[in-house]
Amino acid sequence: MPASLRPFASLPLPAPRLCLGITGHRESNAVFQANQAAIGAALASIFTLIEAAVGPRAASTRLHSLFAHGADFMALEQALQRGWEVAAPLPFGLALNIAINAHPESAADAEALLAGRAAASPVVEARATAMRGLAGRVRRFEMAEQDGTLAAMFAAMLAAPGDAVAAAAFSALASERVAAAGRVMIEQSDFVIAIWDGVTPGAVGGTRHTMAAALEQGAPVLWVDARAPSCWRILRSPEALFSPGPAQSEADVQALIAGFTSPPGGDADDRAARFHTEQWHAQSSRRFHAYRRVEAVFGGGRALASLRQTYEAPDAIASGSAAPLLASARALPGGDAGLIGRVEAEVLRRFAWADGLSTYLSDAYRGGMVMNFLLSAFAIIGGAAYLPLVAVEWKWPFALFELALLGSILLITGIGRKRRWHGRWFETRRVAEYLRHAPIMLLLGVARAPGRWPRGSETQWPEHHARLALRALGLPAMVVSQAYLRTALETLLLHYITGQQRYHTAKARRLTRVHHGLDHASERMFMLAVASVSLYLLLVAGGALGIVPAAFGASASKAFTFLGVALPALGGAFAGIRYFGDFERFAAISEVTAEKLEALEQRASLLLADPAIALSHGRIADLAHAMDDIVISEIESWQSVFAGKNIAVPV
Repeated sequence: MPASLRPFASLPLPAPRLCLGITGHRESNAVFQANQAAIGAALASIFTLIEAAVGPRAASTRLHSLFAHGADFMALEQALQRGWEVAAPLPFGLALNIAINAHPESAADAEALLAGRAAASPVVEARATAMRGLAGRVRRFEMAEQDGTLAAMFAAMLAAPGDAVAAAAFSALASERVAAAGRVMIEQSDFVIAIWDGVTPGAVGGTRHTMAAALEQGAPVLWVDARAPSCWRILRSPEALFSPGPAQSEADVQALIAGFTSPPGGDADDRAARFHTEQWHAQSSRRFHAYRRVEAVFGGGRALASLRQTYEAPDAIASGSAAPLLASARALPGGDAGLIGRVEAEVLRRFAWADGLSTYLSDAYRGGMVMNFLLSAFAIIGGAAYLPLVAVEWKWPFALFELALLGSILLITGIGRKRRWHGRWFETRRVAEYLRHAPIMLLLGVARAPGRWPRGSETQWPEHHARLALRALGLPAMVVSQAYLRTALETLLLHYITGQQRYHTAKARRLTRVHHGLDHASERMFMLAVASVSLYLLLVAGGALGIVPAAFGASASKAFTFLGVALPALGGAFAGIRYFGDFERFAAISEVTAEKLEALEQRASLLLADPAIALSHGRIADLAHAMDDIVISEIESWQSVFAGKNIAVPV
């Protein structure tokens, strides 16, 4: 076996990493100005607690900041001093971001800043210089796709200071952009630190709005009261903004941090490690093909064709099935080439590993269970087959055959339980499905918010593992443009949605055929059993009435007894396989998924139909989140079907 296909040690387990966001008052806020030193000390204390809590195994803590004067800059500077990573999801391109946040009072200064020149006002230029210096030290995700419109509105507002309409128009669009950037920050963060006075309502995109948005997304908020910075509260629901409760201690904050850096469940680390050191199988095993053979026979496929599958190796996926995706990603105008390389090296390889393992375990679990149903029927048939064939003295070989099949059922069940085929299939499939569409999300700077991840009923390590793997990559370092969004929507997002819609449509049809085929086969077996018993009774009755020789019924009794046992046993096996496979419900799940994807496909197509439509990152992010929600919903649905169907003897 090639070294790359031995235990997956060439790509280590993702290291724990804490990601946090910062939101707070700007420097113009009176309360912030009055308590600036105390707020800085409170942030320093929190950051020290974070460093103590994450421990030496963790990767560098990452701070997300919207890059505004005030609390953002205070936290950003402290984070850089500690050697943390800092990522800035900017609501505008850097030049416009500096021009707006430097607070120029004249249109001339605004035009100068937008052009990269020095502002005439020393105060304005000092702010701009400070921002330029910090900008070079952080990873920037610049949402600049509407900068042309915003820059014109900004200039118009400054040129006519008394024009309330111009000011309101700019403020509305700018606030919308800040809120969109805040959403990106929340999605990329485990929790958000908020410096808020507890009173100021703020505008859309402001501190309180960002706090509420984080809580709606399930991200906890560590609120530092700007009026009394030593007072900290951990908010976990939107309602807590109205009733925050008493202040929390440092121990409470440490517990919050540990909840994100430590895996849930006592054996989560062990199971994740075992996932990386699972035995790789290059191909499927014929001894586990029973389930897929049933699909082939009853689903209208080639019943006797080879079902042998070759699993795509992690090192082969980039030049194999993922080659079109990577080609499309590299063709995105202005994309982050470094991120694309990491997606290829880390995310896609992890996906191939999880997908190959899961497919093998799926065959083992489902194939083993289907084989149990068939062996059960064959054991009954074999045990009764002596009746029409040999004298009772020779029953023992048939009984031995029956015992061997029953022993095989116990062996399959025992091995399946010991090796956790059912549980490992669920876990590895969850990892694979979280990573399958992750490259698209990553390239768009979109992530599943911390409170939106599903929770497994028995184990949560797959979600924790996938989150850490995706957190490692973080935001792209790039400038988002109209061209980038349009190309990504067409070649990545829409292409994936269309492919998945077709897959689920075809799957629903195939599984419906399997369901009906098994139903009909089971019904035929029982109808034949009824016919055989009826025929025997007719022969007996005919013999009693002298219509046929009485010996006919007596000589055929053993054969008819055998058929009366064998046919219902086989019919029961087909019915059991249908019940176990739940093909009808899986077809319904795929049908619903296909309908949702079709509606999403239409939404995406409408945006692409008219080149004049101005796209926004928020709108594309909405589509990406809708796609993600559909995928997660489908995972949860099929898991709810199979959750209680552990491998067992078919009784």
